[in-house]
Amino acid sequence: MHITGQCHCGAISFTALVDPGKVLVCHCSDCQQFSGGPFRAVLPTPAAQVQLKGQPKHYVKLAASGNRRAQAFCAECGTQLYATEADTPKTLNLRLGCVNERAQLPPQVQIWCQSAMPWLGQLPGLPRHGQGTASPRLPATSPANSRAGEA
Repeated sequence: MHITGQCHCGAISFTALVDPGKVLVCHCSDCQQFSGGPFRAVLPTPAAQVQLKGQPKHYVKLAASGNRRAQAFCAECGTQLYATEADTPKTLNLRLGCVNERAQLPPQVQIWCQSAMPWLGQLPGLPRHGQGTASPRLPATSPANSRAGEA
């Protein structure tokens, strides 16, 4: 599948040829902290299949595995773009949030579930709004219930 994406401010953009069957959700504490959310959705893609425009900034961290991982983000707006091997990038774990076709790329697997927030399963039972909390509630059967809103 051919995808496109960019950071929030547009300073960095990319195109890539990806395998939709590789999308995963990671619940590790690093992904929670880096993303500012309860998990992070990523799309592992061979680096050779990604064409990047712009220059991301990198932060290198030591993973739980002992491997050095480069976290790439936009220096202007802070959008997280991907993570990769620090020394010789082979695979870019593209951050699904900056992919334009993200609604067409549902996760196929979850990892690091021992770190998952225990309240994630309660989300389907919470009230849902199409936009902010001042907007009308969506009915439980609405197709919009399964789409992510804007923040």
